[in-house]
Amino acid sequence: MRGKSALITGSTSGIGLAIARAMARAGARVALNGFGDASAIEEARASIERDFGVEAIYLAADVGKADDVMRMVRAAEEALFGVDVLVNNAGIQFVATVEEFPVDKWDAILATNLSAAFYAIHHALPGMKRRGWGRIVNIASAHGLVASAKKAAYVAAKHGTVGLTKVVGLEAAGSGVTCNAICPGWVLTPLVQRQIDDLAARAGVSNEEAERRLLAEKQPSQQFVTTDQIAELALFLCSDAAAQITGAALPIDGGWTAQ
Repeated sequence: MRGKSALITGSTSGIGLAIARAMARAGARVALNGFGDASAIEEARASIERDFGVEAIYLAADVGKADDVMRMVRAAEEALFGVDVLVNNAGIQFVATVEEFPVDKWDAILATNLSAAFYAIHHALPGMKRRGWGRIVNIASAHGLVASAKKAAYVAAKHGTVGLTKVVGLEAAGSGVTCNAICPGWVLTPLVQRQIDDLAARAGVSNEEAERRLLAEKQPSQQFVTTDQIAELALFLCSDAAAQITGAALPIDGGWTAQ
């Protein structure tokens, strides 16, 4: 990855930050994006430069807004001499039955979890094709392959992400650019931790018991997927060994979608 540049959305914490650090460890310049405390974001950015000796920048953008994404991709191309790797990772969640689902939450989830990936690919893909090399990795979900109740917007968005991945994989085939989706099961991120906390509160059980129940419901391995495992899969998809993997949706879910 030395000499390459990677833009990772939603990379100020969790899965996105783990992927950014893996890319940097492999020698890539990286652009971080996401929300959070300004001092924590700066520390994450500075630690990448300090630990791996590569350039790391932060680009503020609301990826649910088309104009913000256009400016972010252009800024990354200018600052890092192109965007060779694009990882669409930003995501939000809300849980309710369809009839109780707030329309504004539906719109926000579709914008952040699906439209944002289209916006970024739309602007980054032409440069990748001109250079004859590019890697697009969309962080979908097990919920991009199967459904769960009370997650209409999230499941719809992640299924859409898998479909978008297939279309881009087909359209870019033979150009040196690949597009693939990673579909994680339960990963112990802040997003999932909130679901564990809610389950513990509703059921009146400890957080440890809530974790066990969450895993037992879906994930046969009874273990969380780690952010580092996802980061290593993303890095593999950027390698020469993965040059003929495109349009694929790759589960990393402890057996969830094998059931």
